[in-house]
Amino acid sequence: MKNTTADLYDRVAAQSAAVVIRQYSTSFSLAVRLLAVEIRPHVANVYALVRIADEMVDGAAAAKIEGSAIGRQLDDLEAEVERAIKCGYSTNLIVHAFARTARTAGFGQELTRPFFSSMRSDLQPAAFTRESFEQYIYGSAEVIGLMCLRAFLIDQCDATGTYEALKDEARHLGAAFQKINFLRDLSMDFMVLGRSYFPDLVPDRLTDAQKDGLLDDIDRDLLISKAAISALPPGSRRAVALAHALFSELSRRTRRTPAKDLLQRRIRVPNRVKLRLVVAAALTLVSFSRAETPADV
Repeated sequence: MKNTTADLYDRVAAQSAAVVIRQYSTSFSLAVRLLAVEIRPHVANVYALVRIADEMVDGAAAAKIEGSAIGRQLDDLEAEVERAIKCGYSTNLIVHAFARTARTAGFGQELTRPFFSSMRSDLQPAAFTRESFEQYIYGSAEVIGLMCLRAFLIDQCDATGTYEALKDEARHLGAAFQKINFLRDLSMDFMVLGRSYFPDLVPDRLTDAQKDGLLDDIDRDLLISKAAISALPPGSRRAVALAHALFSELSRRTRRTPAKDLLQRRIRVPNRVKLRLVVAAALTLVSFSRAETPADV
């Protein structure tokens, strides 16, 4: 049976999303490859939409485009996302791919609206309070963890119950990823974009004690989220284990880096270390399976 035009369009949209993830994030792209084949496109679709929205804000700001003009484009993108989730179609390939995932995974405005709200807050940078920082982290990162969790649970038995059981850990993992990236991108955010995310902290006066305090908070998020990995479906465990390991390694490397150096260079995980972590994550499913197999089987 021949593919329909709609099937072709869906496939091209998914391929477009895959290009975005490959070009923008080697680490995340690496983790996605460890997902089960049927889950992989959904996570790529989520990442692509988030990346494009982030690029609208950061890229346009770096190019000195007026904030109000960026804001209108962001409003248009959010409206298109909501229309596409409702009707299942968009002429924007990235939005179309994202909407297909949202409809299949069962999420909508409850997660997309907080995300776009956080994106808008970047258009007019202001000092964060503890409360506004937590709201920003929820919208910019924790909801992404929840979207991915929904994707992991597509076609799973008791998906709703499992989602409720694991959603707090998914939020902590998303928060950890965002906070460590704030530390990695301190120079770009502060020196180029004029942003400072962490409350009561001046980036060019960051002390080692302040840096270690931030990393203590990040490591708590990582510890809490790690407990959920073994409860994930087999098709997503290895990928999440790798992502967790990569950001744990970033945390360790950032802790070893003097605070003053964070404004001079971006901390990275060398390729040889990434390869070691990939191998370890690939064995995660095996170790979990053995631990869960009854002795008499």
